[in-house]
Amino acid sequence: MTLAARPGPSLEARERRFALVLLVPALLVLLLTTTAPLVYLGWNSLNRLDLGMPWLSGFAGLDNFARMGDDPRFWNSLLLTAIYTVSTVALQVVIGLSLALLVLQIPKGQGVLRIAAILPIVLAPVVVGLFWRTLVLAPDFGLVDMVSRALGMGSHNWLGDPQLALISVIAIHTWQWTPFAFLVLLATLATLPPDVYEAARLDRAGAWQRFRHITLPLIRPAIVMVVILRAMTALSAFAAIFAATGGGPGSATEILNLYAYRTSFTILDLGYGASLAVVLMAITLAVSWLMFRLRRKGR
Repeated sequence: MTLAARPGPSLEARERRFALVLLVPALLVLLLTTTAPLVYLGWNSLNRLDLGMPWLSGFAGLDNFARMGDDPRFWNSLLLTAIYTVSTVALQVVIGLSLALLVLQIPKGQGVLRIAAILPIVLAPVVVGLFWRTLVLAPDFGLVDMVSRALGMGSHNWLGDPQLALISVIAIHTWQWTPFAFLVLLATLATLPPDVYEAARLDRAGAWQRFRHITLPLIRPAIVMVVILRAMTALSAFAAIFAATGGGPGSATEILNLYAYRTSFTILDLGYGASLAVVLMAITLAVSWLMFRLRRKGR
């Protein structure tokens, strides 16, 4: 007497197994390259790791975080980070939206403009910082200095003057990432229904009224998404500022990310530097969470 053959696994079960086989290696790589370093960073932030005084190393608990309360350099870097982030994000959205509305009125040549807009985005931030430092903002022979002298405003040390350095690095970041906002908003504006605007014109709505009551509400999700992505990039900015000013002069452009770097690899206080990085990560997560909450409420 022969036993009846057992039915094999269904097609759906085999597909799930195959998908799991493909997912597990990628998940392991993700854990090793992201989660493990974050856990290690969090552990270092709870320890006293000063390579200048290694005999004092040991578990510190929350002492590194409590130390920030009496650290004026931390509060200065936190203020600079807020100014840098708010300024660059606001400028990118305003300029990007203005350019998108302008280009939308040009029926021909939009493809060339879009290609030109991509170029600053694909450049490495280090290259952008060095480009602006050596060719655009250099004293005497930089492009901005030449224009400044031609307008009778004199020559300025744009990256060496503490009062101008922060404005200069804000301009660098805005120049590189405004095309991103421009391309996203241009694509969103191109999908808006024309019949809504035609009805508004029949109701004698002016250009400003159409923009305020039709365009802005329709593109609001795209604007919020651009703000979220650009805010996360601005909060974690490092390479362009480091290449242009190194955080100087003094601490005029030392945002929190640069302060954490200097603390860890110049002062060699790895524990305190790790705690600064943890605070920056917490701020980034909090801002992102808040913006996503606002985006969901606006729907």
